[in-house]
Amino acid sequence: MPLILITNDDGIHSPGIIALSTAMREVGDIYIVAPDRERSAVSHSLTLHRPLKVERLREDVYSIDGTPTDCVILAINKLLPDRPALVASGINRGGNLGGDITYSGTVSGAIEGTIMGIPSFAISLVTGEEAQPVHFETASSFAIKIARFILDKSLPPDTLLNINVPNIDKSKIKGIRFTHQGKMVYSNSIKEIHDPKGKRHYWIGGTQMNIEHDDDTDIKSVKEGYVSITPIHLDLTNYEALNYLKANFHY
Repeated sequence: MPLILITNDDGIHSPGIIALSTAMREVGDIYIVAPDRERSAVSHSLTLHRPLKVERLREDVYSIDGTPTDCVILAINKLLPDRPALVASGINRGGNLGGDITYSGTVSGAIEGTIMGIPSFAISLVTGEEAQPVHFETASSFAIKIARFILDKSLPPDTLLNINVPNIDKSKIKGIRFTHQGKMVYSNSIKEIHDPKGKRHYWIGGTQMNIEHDDDTDIKSVKEGYVSITPIHLDLTNYEALNYLKANFHY
């Protein structure tokens, strides 16, 4: 059985990682190495200013007081018995759509696996703020399909898959769309608040607005009831701009 590393940014005890690890046991032998607490929106940060504490919770399950990137690096270099065939990150509670992928610790766990040359994917369940059932089982079923595909076919070099699943019953999923990263802008993204002593503080957050409505975006596809699968490439170079600069900028 292939060895699969599982991580996330919601923390080692989150229901999403429990659901993902249960699903991945149908595909391979698993190791879980994840942050000891929620580390949402830490992006691809790496802990360099202090040593990291690793705690073995039970056989093949470790928590680390660091980021998802820390977890993947330590797992592959120190904790796992062999190099994994796959890194699976999630299941994140909340979508990682559009520009939010740049903030996501869950996506960054898959990015680090890809940097280390291991096929990787990140999977998120696009839950809303309203109270409703959370369908991790829907995301789990698609995680199994994706894992089997990757283990059989692999992925192009320097490429990971970012998967977003609507928070609905599996029977209501309309299908799968292969998408590109959408665009959205947040309004009221910074709240000014005051503590009991009157000292000013700021809280970053906000509601979405100006969402790109292209049918091929991850955002619209999920809104319409489709699973979005977006290939993400590690090379951030804009080659069209590179050629433009070479042709037009003269020193």
